[in-house]
Amino acid sequence: MAKHVGVKLPEELVELLKKGTIVAILATFSERGLPHTTPIQCIYPKGDESLLLSIHKEHTGYHNMVWQKKIMICILGEGNIAYSILGRAGVVRAPSEVHPLMNIVRVDIIDIKSDRSILTKVENGITWSFTSPEAQELVSNLFAELRDLSRSL
Repeated sequence: MAKHVGVKLPEELVELLKKGTIVAILATFSERGLPHTTPIQCIYPKGDESLLLSIHKEHTGYHNMVWQKKIMICILGEGNIAYSILGRAGVVRAPSEVHPLMNIVRVDIIDIKSDRSILTKVENGITWSFTSPEAQELVSNLFAELRDLSRSL
């Protein structure tokens, strides 16, 4: 059963997000009400009540987010981390300084719930690896941009 956490990111989640090793699932809805999910690798905490994320400007999830504003993000990670975050999204940088096709979005948290199960526990979450050295450089640079923005916004 889900447990209401509040509007502040739990410390364990902040630390996991700062590692830059997770994939979060962004959920949005189209103008016609169709659900859409998007894996997000570049997501970083801004304080304890907001998130910053980088997303391709042509992605359906981005277009839905700009239109609808309200989004959900599901984050699973080792140590039995399982949270869903309801938030309001707004573009803060378009395009990203790192790549012209990427935009930076701020998500202000409306509510957080813990999705830990009494029957199972999350061991590893979603794991991933880079497809090339160029991809690793791009993602590293996008994370650096998010980290810098988290301090200056």
